[in-house]
This record gives sequence, C-alpha cells and structure tokens, in this order.
Amino acid sequence: MGQKALGRLLNSTPAADGVWINMREASGILFECYLGGGAGDTYTLQEARDASGTGAQNLAVITEYHTNTGNGSDAWTRRTQAAAATVVTAASATQNAAVFEVEGTSLSDGFKYVKVTSTGSGTVRAVHRDLMTQRTPANLPAMGA
Repeated sequence: MGQKALGRLLNSTPAADGVWINMREASGILFECYLGGGAGDTYTLQEARDASGTGAQNLAVITEYHTNTGNGSDAWTRRTQAAAATVVTAASATQNAAVFEVEGTSLSDGFKYVKVTSTGSGTVRAVHRDLMTQRTPANLPAMGA
C-alpha cells in the first residue's frame, strides 16, 4: 500500500488559532479559517524567531485569499488586497470560510515560526504543504516544536 497524503504531501494542526507553527519542514503553509453564522472575523498573521514568540511581529505578505461558506455548497471566491498581515471576512455566509497561504521564503531573516490568530471566535487550521522530508504520520515532527 502506498503512503497516503499525511506525511507525504502534508502535515496538519487542526486547532492552530494563536499557535506558533514551525516552517522548517515545509515549503509553505496553508491556513484554513472558519467562523459560521455569517458573523465575519479578522485573522492576523505573525512571525517569530522561536516557539516562544521571540521577536513576534506582523507579517504583511497576504495579497490573495479565498472565501466561501465552508460547507462545500459553493465554489471559492478569489479576493485580493494590498500586502497585509490580516484577512478580514465580511459578515456574510459566503465568507464563513477563508483560506490563504504563506511561503517559507516570505519570512524575515532569522524567523522560522508563524501563527494566525482570530480576533473573534473563528477557528484556524494550519496545513504544512510540500514537505521537505516525507515520513509516516507517526514519524512527523510536531509542528509547534
């Protein structure tokens, strides 16, 4: 049986709201954000030198993100903005879910960790993509270490 996606293509932290994620094991990271009920939310991207948040600062690199209802009933809508450290979803059901990516090369020199924090009660999931080293799921490193 071939190796499945977890460990070959991706690693995941399902409860990543406000959690420092190490970028060393992947080319990039995809953040999935969700707040139901058409309430809208603001998600802020930061970078730091270590898992303790040393030197934390906003990372203003988000120029594109996608939104939809989050339940699979509609296609993604591409949205663009001037480079920013935030994604703001409107109080509309069609913007319950937001997805954006951060490339490892976007981090400032000496910075290896990123986190996204919801200012409301939205959830955030972090997905490492394009893993540098493929492993079985049990041998994947902790993403926050």
